[in-house]
Amino acid sequence: MGAVINDSDFVSEEITKALIEAAHDHIDPLAIQAPIVSSYNERIRPLLDCVDRLRNLKVMQEGIQLPTIVVVGDQSSGKSSVLESLAGISLPRGQGICTRVPLIMRLQSHPSPVPELSLEFNGTIVPTDEVHIAEAIRVATDEIAGKSKGISNVPLTLTVKKNGVPDLTMVDLPGITRVPVHGQPEDIYEQISAIIMEYIKPEESIILNVLSATVDFSTCESIRMSQKVDKTGERTLAVVTKADKSPEGLLEKVTADDVNIGLGYVCVRNRIGDESYEEARAVEAMLFETHPLLSKIHKSIVGIPVLAQKLVQIQATIISKCLPDIVRKINDKLTASVAELNKLPLQLKSVPEAVTAFMRIISSAKESLRKIFIRGEFDEYPDEKEMHCTARLAEMLSAYSENLQSISIQSEQKQTFLVEEISILEEAKGINLPNFLPRSVFLISLQKKVRAVSATPDEFVNKFWEYLQGVLVPVLMTHSENYPQLQPSIRRAAQSLVSKKREQSVDWVLQIIEMEKLTDYTCNPEYAATWHDLMKSQDMFMIIMNDRKKSTTLEIDGIGVVEVGHLRNHLVVAQQAFDLKMRMTAYWKIVLRRLVDSMALHLLFSSQNLVNKDLETEMVNELMGPHGGGLERMLEESPSVADKRDRLNGSIRLLRESKETVAEIMDNIAAYGD
Repeated sequence: MGAVINDSDFVSEEITKALIEAAHDHIDPLAIQAPIVSSYNERIRPLLDCVDRLRNLKVMQEGIQLPTIVVVGDQSSGKSSVLESLAGISLPRGQGICTRVPLIMRLQSHPSPVPELSLEFNGTIVPTDEVHIAEAIRVATDEIAGKSKGISNVPLTLTVKKNGVPDLTMVDLPGITRVPVHGQPEDIYEQISAIIMEYIKPEESIILNVLSATVDFSTCESIRMSQKVDKTGERTLAVVTKADKSPEGLLEKVTADDVNIGLGYVCVRNRIGDESYEEARAVEAMLFETHPLLSKIHKSIVGIPVLAQKLVQIQATIISKCLPDIVRKINDKLTASVAELNKLPLQLKSVPEAVTAFMRIISSAKESLRKIFIRGEFDEYPDEKEMHCTARLAEMLSAYSENLQSISIQSEQKQTFLVEEISILEEAKGINLPNFLPRSVFLISLQKKVRAVSATPDEFVNKFWEYLQGVLVPVLMTHSENYPQLQPSIRRAAQSLVSKKREQSVDWVLQIIEMEKLTDYTCNPEYAATWHDLMKSQDMFMIIMNDRKKSTTLEIDGIGVVEVGHLRNHLVVAQQAFDLKMRMTAYWKIVLRRLVDSMALHLLFSSQNLVNKDLETEMVNELMGPHGGGLERMLEESPSVADKRDRLNGSIRLLRESKETVAEIMDNIAAYGD
C-alpha cells in the first residue's frame, strides 16, 4: 500500500484512464428529459469519495488544497436555481442573501428510489428529506451564523443521495452584494469577498461562475473576482441563467467571450413556479430546440444536462491532475510533522527522566558557552555580533587599555613639567645625603598616578560582567526553551552567579590597585632600558638649567617637547626631579601593561571557571536545592509545549488517516486495472 501511494506516475496514469473512460461513458445529454443520470461508474465514485473524505478530515487545515468546484455569482443571478436543478431538491429562497455559509453539496447517484439527504455541521449529522431540506438548511445556517442576516465562513455539508443526480461535489458560496440591507453588517461585501477569494484563489479550484442573461457580463462582480485569480479563465466555467428572459443577443455574448471564460459557457433555463424538475428539463430542451433565437445556440452549450456533463468531465480532469500531487504533499507534510514532533523534548514522567533532561540542558548550554566564551566559535550565532564573545572581549580590553593611557596622558601637563615631582621632593626632604632619592618619594609619586586611574579597572570589570550576563542568560534560555517552567529559576541562578563573579572581580581589582600603590617592583628588563634611554636627555636638561641664554624647551624621546624654563629657580632639586620623572615614566609603562595583562588573564580565568565549574553548581543548587523544586516543575510540561505536542499529534493522526484513505483508493484502482 505504501508503494502505491508514493508512485505518483502510476497514480496519475490510473486515475486519468479511469476518469476519462467514465466521462466518455456519459449518456447523450440531449436524449435526457427525465432526472439527470450520473456519468460516474463504480471506479470513479470512490475517487470523489476520497476527496470528500479528505475534506471532511480537514486536511486543508494542513495547507493541502483539494480539487474543488466553487460556485459563485452575484445576488439574484439564479445561482440557487442552477444548484436546485443539478441536485433535484429545493434550496432556501427569499429576499437578501439566502446562502450565508459555504454550502458543500455532495451529490451522489443512488440506485434506491427513496432519496437520502443529510446535513453535517459542528460535528453533527442531521438526517432530513426533500420536503424539509430547505427549512433544515435555514436552521443549520442560523446555528452556524446566527439568526441575523450575517454570514460565517464555517461550512455546512449537504449530502444528497438520489437516483439520477450527477456524482458531483461543489461548494456554494454566498451571493455577492454591495449594499447591506437591514440587519446585515456594514462590511457585508468585504466579508463575502474574503470568503469567495479564499475558496477561488487556490489553483486546484474550478470556478463555476453563474451569470444572468439579463445583465452585461463585464459588469458582474463575480466576473471581476474570478478574473483576479484566474486572469486567462482557464479554470472558469460560466453558467448563463434566465436564457428565456433575455434571449436577444445571448448567442453573441457567449460566442464573443469578452470576459475570458476559458472553460466555456452553458446556457440554461431556470425552473419556474411549481414545475417539477422533469417538467423543467423538458421545457428547457424544447426552448433551445424551437425558440427562434435560442435554437441558434449550439446544442453542446445549452441545458442543465450539458452542464452536469461538463462538471463531471471537469471534475474528472481536476482530480486526475491534483490527486498525485495531494499524495506527495500528504507524505511531505507527514514527514515534516513527525520530524518536528521528534524534536520536542520527551514528556517527563519520573524524577530520573527529569534529572536526565536537566543534565542535558546543562551539558548543551555549557558546550555552547565554551564555544563562544573560550574557543571563539560563533556558528550558532553567525549574525548576532554581540554573541561573538572573544572578539567583543578583545575590543573591550583594547578600549580599556586606551582609556588607561588616555587618563595618564591627561594628567601630564607639559607646561608644568617636573613641578609635581619637585613638590614631592621638597615635602619629603630630611636630614640625609644630598642628591639621594628616597624610596618613599617614588612611592608617593606612584600612588598619585595609581589613584588617578583606579576607577577605570573597577568600571571595566563591571562592564565585562554586565556584558557576560547579557550573553549567558540568552544561551541558557535557548537551551531550556522547552521547559519554560524552569526558566525563571535558571535565569535567577545565572544572575546570581554573575553577581558573585562580579564581586570576586571587584575585590581582585581592589587588591591589584592596592598592590600597585604599595609595591614598586618589576623584573621586566624593559624598565631599565627605557629609563636609560630617557636619562640621555639629562645632560642637556642641566645645561639649560644652568645657562639662561639657552632655549627653555627640551625634547625628550618618549615624552616630547616640554617647557623647562620655570625650573631654573629649583636647581637644587631639579636633577633629582628629572631622575624621579624618568624612573616613573619607565615604570608606569610596566604598571599600565600589568593592569591590562592581569585583567585579561583574570577575566579569562574567571569566565572559564564559570562555564566549566561554577555554572553547574549554581544551577544544581538553585533547581535541586531544598527550596528549588525544579525537578518537580520539569514533570509539568509547559502549556506552549503541550499545545504544540497536541497540535502535532493531531496533525499526524489526520495526515496518516488521509494517507490511508488515498492509499486504499489507489490499491482499489490497481486491483481493478489488473
